[in-house]
Amino acid sequence: MWLFVFFDLPVTSKEERKAATFFRRELLKDGYLMLQFSVYARPCGDWSRLEKHKKRLQYTLPPQGSIRVLPITDKQFQNMEELINCEKFKKSKEHQNCQQLLLF
Repeated sequence: MWLFVFFDLPVTSKEERKAATFFRRELLKDGYLMLQFSVYARPCGDWSRLEKHKKRLQYTLPPQGSIRVLPITDKQFQNMEELINCEKFKKSKEHQNCQQLLLF
């Protein structure tokens, strides 16, 4: 199981930026991986662990913003694709093949 956290937090004032930074740091401390700036994912062994981490999120929620969680299975996570526009990188030798490295 994987627990995805999607969020859109206001960062216009100093207090809002501080709350958003605190929230992101707490996600990293709890073992989440940053997939994109506002999308984090954490592996969970089963439903009970998933529920435990959802409850932990309740304690770190910032006062404002939109936060959503989505549990998915390992199979669904494996089917995720990263799309890269290879046309943009044709001039660069470094990105010519546009192959993705899978670390786990």
